[in-house]
Parts: sequence; C-alpha cells; structure tokens
Amino acid sequence: MPDESILSDSFVRELMNVGDVDIVVGVPTYNDARSVGQVVQAVRAGLLKYFPRERSVIINADGGSRDGTQDLVCAAAISDINATSDIRALRTLHSITTQYSDGPASGIALHTILAGAELLQARACAIVSPESTTLEPEWIERLLGPVFRENNELVLPVYRRHKFDGLLIRNLVYPMAKALYGCAVREPYPADFAFSGELGSQFLAQDIWNQEQGRRGTELWMTLWAANGRRKLSQTFLGTKTRREDAPSDLVGAMRETAGTLFDSLDAYLPVWHSTPEPVHAPCSGCEAAISEEPSRLNRKRLFDMFKFGVRELDPVFLSILSSETHDELKGLASLPEERFSYSGEFWARTVYEFATAYHKAVIGRDHIVQALVPLFRGRVYTFLTENRDSSAEQVESRIEELSQAFERQKPRLVELWNGGK
Repeated sequence: MPDESILSDSFVRELMNVGDVDIVVGVPTYNDARSVGQVVQAVRAGLLKYFPRERSVIINADGGSRDGTQDLVCAAAISDINATSDIRALRTLHSITTQYSDGPASGIALHTILAGAELLQARACAIVSPESTTLEPEWIERLLGPVFRENNELVLPVYRRHKFDGLLIRNLVYPMAKALYGCAVREPYPADFAFSGELGSQFLAQDIWNQEQGRRGTELWMTLWAANGRRKLSQTFLGTKTRREDAPSDLVGAMRETAGTLFDSLDAYLPVWHSTPEPVHAPCSGCEAAISEEPSRLNRKRLFDMFKFGVRELDPVFLSILSSETHDELKGLASLPEERFSYSGEFWARTVYEFATAYHKAVIGRDHIVQALVPLFRGRVYTFLTENRDSSAEQVESRIEELSQAFERQKPRLVELWNGGK
C-alpha cells in the first residue's frame, strides 16, 4: 500500500485528481524563487519533447518557502485550456505542490515525492535540484531514458565540474564508498537522478524515515542501499553543473550529510565492507571529460589557518576520538609552517577511519564527532588544492584515484579498530 502518512489530505486529493501516471519529476524546494522557475520550465520542455505520449506530473515538495517558489512551480502546468500554439502537448501535464512539515529537509522532501509517486503508480521518477540552473530539456531524457529503454533501476548523474568543485565528494564520499563498497560512481550523493517506480517503492518501504538518514543525506543513503543491494545502476552525462552564487554554504551541515551518512552505513552494511566486495557495475552513457580547469577562487591561506585553529581548539575532542599515534601525528602536522604542510591521502584515510570507529562506539556525542572532522577536512582540502593547483583534468582524476587507493590500503586498520583493536 502507498505510504500516505506523510501526505496531507488535500495533497492526496490533488494526486487522485491527477490519476495514474508514467512519469513523476520531483522538485524539492525551499525559498528557491530565483531559480526554480527556470528549472521547471526546462523540465516541462524536456517532458514535452522526449516523452510526449507518457502521462507526466511535476511534484514540488516544499519545505516552507515564503518567496513564491510554489507559485512558480505550478505555472509549469499545461492543460487543454491553457495550451498555446507553441506547446504541442499530447496530454495534460500536471504540476502540483505541497508543503511538508518539520522542514526544510531534503530527506523529507524525497519521502514526500516517493510517496506521491507510489500513489500515482509511476513507472519512473526523476528528482531535479532547483539549483540546477544549467538544466536543459535533454537532461530529462538522459535521466529517464535509461529507466524506460534499458530497465535501469537507478540512474546517477555525471557532470562537467570545476576541478575544485565537489571537494567533499572527491576527498571523502567517493574514495570511501569505492574502498568499502566497490561503489565507484562519480556522484554518489546526487542532486539530479532517476529511478524506476519499483525501486522507489522498495526504498520507501525501508525503515529509515524516522531516523537521521530519512532527513539528511538520504540521497547518498539511497545510492549505497541500491549499490549494496546489487541493483541495476547506470550513470549518465548531463553537462555542466554550476552552483547558484547566492546558494548558502554550510560545511558543518554538509559534513553531517556526508560523513554522518557514511559512518551510519558502516553498521548497516558491516558484512559487505568486512569482506572484499565486487565492484559495483554502473556503466556511464555519454560520459566525457568531467573537469574544467579554470583558476580556483578558494582562499588556501584561510583554510590553512582554520585547520591550525581547529586542531588547537579541539585538542581535547581529538584525544577522545583518535589513537595516540594519530593524535601525535596530527599535532605535529599542525605545527608545521605552511610551506612544509601536507595532509597526505594516507594520513587522511587513517584519520577518517578512526573518526568512523569513534562514531560507531559513540565515544562522545556523534554529532560532535562529525563536527570535529570539519577543521581536519579543511587541512586535507588545502593539500588537495596545493597539489592540483597547476594540474590538468587527467592529473586531478589520477590523484582522486590515488586517494581511493589510500582508503583501500587503510581498510584493514578500520577492521582492526572496529573489532576492538587500538
């Protein structure tokens, strides 16, 4: 039965008025009026061009916007009444919106969209970010086409990014997911992705929605769940991914969503990473060079200073989390002058695994553990920027793979610590 508990009565009535559909495109929002209109118009154009015979609906799950976001989404609807000569719609295209409580939270938005898609018995569902201002109509075909044509269950994006964009993905999520689960997808924490209706219903039935994974980092959790379940995954090249200039930057929040989700997954998938999992098969369609080589705008000096300050201020916390050997090495690293500083991939992997073990054992509050990783991540990013300052796209990719290998080499240390070693 559809999980209607998260859906308001009025929204259920709207969904029932829509009737069964083939495609749901979900747009989670919170105060995105500056960009969401452009995004949903591109979604509409993509549905009309590439899926003119399918019954489609755009579902907006909003976390409490006060800037007219929901009105802009609803404006994408097309009916027989408002169709014009330049719109060749073979079917009515519904665009409906609901505002969920306890938000904003991306996981609650995804839960809402999943429940709506199941109620409508959708064959396929795509999620698009309201910040994807470079979204083109072709993205809709590239995301949903592999579900319809090739029976893929989860379709993940590949973007052309700046070489210093997505630093948490490249320095933590990707190498750790690859080393532990054999999951080498480029964007394991996707903003734009698609999945079959059946996979969505099965994920909806998972017991995570009253837990932290059901609020934050849910998209990453869904990728790990599908990968470890050996579902049929694929990747598709979408194009350039940019970030809205006014988009908020919250490194602590991002660390909770990424490191927190990864650390939680270690308990859920213990048998997988304790063994040597087979690589996850996720072929990429249309993939090409995914890195642009424009100069970085990041302030390396500030990152270095914040790393040193964080190590000094959080020393009692690190004493609780890290082994004495790693703690001493970290203090020695923080004492170095900037020109000699290097937070190596090998040491970073060991640090992360000790944090993961401390999180598992809850040596202090888990949220404090995750937050304490932030200044150390800044030190790692400083080194990544320095090493790749003049690097080509190929060299950057090579260093990311080297970091993945470091996480792989340090994996026995994680197993040893997990099993009670010191």
